[in-house]
Amino acid sequence: MSTTGLVSRRKASGAPPLPPLLRLLMVTQLAFNIGFFAVLPFLAEHLGASVGLAGWLVGFVLGLRTFSQQGLFVVGGALADRYGVRPVVLAGCVLRIAGFAWLGYAERVWTVVAAVLLIGFAAALFSPAVESEVARQAVLHERADGGSRTRVLALFTVAGQTGAFVGPLLGALLLEVDFRAVCLTGASIFVLVLVGHARLLPQHIPGRVGLRLRGAAGPLLRNRRFLALCCAYGAYLLAYNQLYLALPAEVERATGSQTPLAWLFALSSLLVVAAQLPVTRWAGERLGPRGAMAGGLASIAAGFVVVAVGRYAAPTGTAALLPATGFTVLLTFGQMLVAPVARAWTPDFAEDGRLGLYTGALSSVSGLIVLSGSAATGALLGAGLPPAVPWLLLAAVPAAAVLLLPRRP
Repeated sequence: MSTTGLVSRRKASGAPPLPPLLRLLMVTQLAFNIGFFAVLPFLAEHLGASVGLAGWLVGFVLGLRTFSQQGLFVVGGALADRYGVRPVVLAGCVLRIAGFAWLGYAERVWTVVAAVLLIGFAAALFSPAVESEVARQAVLHERADGGSRTRVLALFTVAGQTGAFVGPLLGALLLEVDFRAVCLTGASIFVLVLVGHARLLPQHIPGRVGLRLRGAAGPLLRNRRFLALCCAYGAYLLAYNQLYLALPAEVERATGSQTPLAWLFALSSLLVVAAQLPVTRWAGERLGPRGAMAGGLASIAAGFVVVAVGRYAAPTGTAALLPATGFTVLLTFGQMLVAPVARAWTPDFAEDGRLGLYTGALSSVSGLIVLSGSAATGALLGAGLPPAVPWLLLAAVPAAAVLLLPRRP
């Protein structure tokens, strides 16, 4: 589904049309994710089979990529506050082009590590810059035109998820040539993004004032309500990350194969593309920000409980995959409630002119929670406990996060 089609759906539903800058940023997210996800799903296999890295080293390299990206979002957000969106986005595109091209030719450990760090840091620059500007423009759109900021962030999520769905399909086709072709195509997509944004991104965005970086962290660290939101969002991300850790183990146990995993990932992406906007509209009318996040976290907790019950019942045959399918659907529904609302809620906590810093901090703090929690989750899944127990303990994480949700400031 194209972003233009999504914007048309908004018009048809009676929502005010998006201003040109917001439409450009939606296309930006779509293109970013197509280029990124054309490469990322095939990286681990390439590092192990083609480059010949040991399994622990593959995991280490992938962890470095996550840290250099998610952990440094706060840096990219602060730079966007200081220098504006345009230079930070363009610099991120240049680094991503260089990183993908380098990765396509990297054959030694140090060159692979350097290329992966460059790819991650590129995203740490442009992603928080784009996300914070989308949130800022969504607030302005809400005030000027009466549009819902949460719906704008939901549309942004759909654009990103569409790219995450299309990217691996493109990468799989190119992999028939070789991994280098995948990387160079990813780099080419970012060349197009760079050229397009150099021409279309405004030199000066009205209402933006560059602020000094010094002294920005103190008020953020004293903002208990915002930090509570970060922790609740981090619990959501830790739970959502089980799509890549606990779900593959469950699918392998249930079917003896990893093949159904690709279909479950596709199901998750298609659910977001098809249902994100209706779900957001319903949640905005019925629940409000805190209620929507609480409902999303409860849905995610229910997904873990479904697998725990399935492990206890021990279905066989085709039915053995039903718990994993229920888990995927409930986790995705929770994501559709939590992710847009958390981003749309962040401007209410941010100081004037510091939205980039706060948007980046939301990702960085939650990323650190995921980084530390993932190791504990891996140990839990391999601890030899009764089959249902790890899943019930994992269910307690999003359930407990409901208590952390702040009241509206």
